[in-house]
Amino acid sequence: MHTIPILAFAAYSGTGKTTLIEKLIPALKSRGLRVAVIKHDAHSFEIDHEGKDSWRFARAGADITVISSPEKTAYIEQRNLSFFQSAAMIHDVDLILAEGFKELGLTQIGICRQASGKGFTAGLDRYIAVVTDLTDLDTAIPRFGFADSEIPRIADFILKNMAGFTRLCDIL
Repeated sequence: MHTIPILAFAAYSGTGKTTLIEKLIPALKSRGLRVAVIKHDAHSFEIDHEGKDSWRFARAGADITVISSPEKTAYIEQRNLSFFQSAAMIHDVDLILAEGFKELGLTQIGICRQASGKGFTAGLDRYIAVVTDLTDLDTAIPRFGFADSEIPRIADFILKNMAGFTRLCDIL
């Protein structure tokens, strides 16, 4: 579990990280990979809904609630877990994609969309590749666009370079 390659997508909010990852998952799965995603959320989110059993358990004081059905399982813990703690719980996958976590020393693909009016979150030397629609970007690192036709190219790039990605055992 600690040797699973991890690839983060770093960009400012509203740049298209979620959409890009959403499109990449089927492309990676079609290449035979099992994929996990860890998303950084700077805001509070609710997975439980008022009145549901899991919500009732949490409201009663349960620190951890696990909901399991024949199709899926959810683990809800009533405390903040670091990226590392979350990643350490993942198993039986070939790749972990991380949305955000730009401050961590993870292998990263930088994303920049011209319409956002914001640049990259770090210098280009921080990334193994970039996804952007900037036309005046001068860089030797691999560059991809946002078009759907780019998704297979990005997936192939990921597969080709996975051996060099950060692994949890490298950063713990």
